[in-house]
Amino acid sequence: MVALGLQATHLIAPQKLPIRKQRTFSNIIIRCSIAEPSGEPASLGQKTKYNDGLFAKAFMGLFARKMEKFAASPKAGTEPKKGVFDYDYESFVEVSKRVMQGRSRLQQQQVVRQVLLSMLPPGAPAQFRKLFPPTKWAAEFNAALTVPFFYWLVGPSEVVEVEINGVKQKSGVHIKKCRYLENSGCVGMCVNMCKIPTQDFFTNEFGLPLTMIPNFEDMSCEMVYGQVPPSFEEDEASKQPCFAEICSMANPKSSVCHKLQA
Repeated sequence: MVALGLQATHLIAPQKLPIRKQRTFSNIIIRCSIAEPSGEPASLGQKTKYNDGLFAKAFMGLFARKMEKFAASPKAGTEPKKGVFDYDYESFVEVSKRVMQGRSRLQQQQVVRQVLLSMLPPGAPAQFRKLFPPTKWAAEFNAALTVPFFYWLVGPSEVVEVEINGVKQKSGVHIKKCRYLENSGCVGMCVNMCKIPTQDFFTNEFGLPLTMIPNFEDMSCEMVYGQVPPSFEEDEASKQPCFAEICSMANPKSSVCHKLQA
């Protein structure tokens, strides 16, 4: 699977284009344009262009079809895509948005947990716990797997050194610009549909602690395997406002993203 993930998606990165900026809270919110090729993830205000391969599209379709079971009906006049290879990344994100509709923060997270469990064979979490007890080696091994395996989902990333309980280890993953956050433009989707359920799944189902630290100023993210995540109330991500200018579900009048309060 890891080898397949390495070949799944090819990044086409940006050249500089004119952008419009608007300052909100502590960072810059920018209306996005599609970047042209240059070799790196697009800067803030541009959307990175990807050339998704066969296996990337397969993962998108598999996840999207699982989520469709929990998603609200699409807008009148449209039909949900049925075939695995009928989904692209944008339609995968669109399904995620429909999953959020009418659900509380905790209900959204529970849906993601059910989808993740449905993607695994019976007994997989217990087997994972046996193969990967919460050791430095297990944390570093899973960090190394994350870079190729989740490329289709989050874009380019790299293993970095972190310090956990005074011990330095290469169990960190720096996501250069998260594809999911870039395409959704939604703080609530980042936290409720990715960060919190992924942390919870690794920590509680797999028994390997994981903390994810999104940076809402540049859309990068740090994943730290082996580090126990904070409670939602103590997490800085729980206090983030909406991306008012780029999120279709934003409530610009709220000091905290309303999807994080439900």
